[in-house]
Amino acid sequence: MQTRRDFVLRSAALAGAAAMPGQAFAQLGDYPSREIHTICSFPVATGADIFVRMYARKLQDLAKRTVIVENKPGAFGNIATEAVIKSKPDGYTVYIAPGSSVLAAAPSMFTRLPFDPINDLEHITTLIKLPFILVVAADSPYKTVADLVADLKKRGDKGSYGSSANTGIVASELFKANFGLETVEVKYKDSSMLLSEIIGGSILFGHIDYAGASGQISAGKIRALATTAKERFKSLPDIPSAADAGISNSNLIAWFSVHMPKGTPAPITAQMEKWFNQIAVDPEVQTFMAKLGADPFPGTSQSLKELLASDTKAWAEYTRLAKIERL
Repeated sequence: MQTRRDFVLRSAALAGAAAMPGQAFAQLGDYPSREIHTICSFPVATGADIFVRMYARKLQDLAKRTVIVENKPGAFGNIATEAVIKSKPDGYTVYIAPGSSVLAAAPSMFTRLPFDPINDLEHITTLIKLPFILVVAADSPYKTVADLVADLKKRGDKGSYGSSANTGIVASELFKANFGLETVEVKYKDSSMLLSEIIGGSILFGHIDYAGASGQISAGKIRALATTAKERFKSLPDIPSAADAGISNSNLIAWFSVHMPKGTPAPITAQMEKWFNQIAVDPEVQTFMAKLGADPFPGTSQSLKELLASDTKAWAEYTRLAKIERL
């Protein structure tokens, strides 16, 4: 038999629940009621695109709506970022981004930035972390970083290397600074072109995310000499860390994150945080990402905000050490 005290306590509990997170989810209504668009900041078939399409497929399963991937490459990710910021904050635009190199790096890489990476977006959660890797042609004489450095010192400014992403640019500049190299940079629009030039012998090395190079490594056309991280990655146990290879000034770790247009309703961002954290620890996703050199890195909206702020400061130091002039 329910006493008056039980009735009062139960009523209070129900009233409290209605005013707390449960209410937020109740306000979702029929969301999502149509297709969701995920934005990728790099071209089709690049490492970033591979990641985004896996997450988009998993989001589609959870949201039970079609999820469309839109590639908006250019300006080292800034075109995609600006497109998301200008999108309607209705919950149907999701930015799955290499947050470290596109958002945290942007203030230190560009003189005039048409957006504020920290304050102009809703930050949802982190997904994975991964190092970039130093790669050379498999048929080159470079079996170790020491082999590569010795030849680059002989060549002086007659040798060249390629870059196609912010993390790769900084990684290569730190590499050069560490060994006092004069090797000349050649910029590429995307990593596939960069890899082709390395394989063809036009340039001697480059730093690229493992996902973008894994196919060529498996095919025996590219050799990985080191990662950009201080410690070895669980997913890449056979590739020396930067410290192992003697690159003492490098500890660059890239991470992917999820963002939405500023002003997207809190119930929707909360639902996206929940969904993407489910995806981050999904066994199939973890197995897939491990093959592409990425370790799982689930988080929260708050932890992502803090990471973005701290890495924005770190990138200022990276660009200073690498003596990179803002574009």
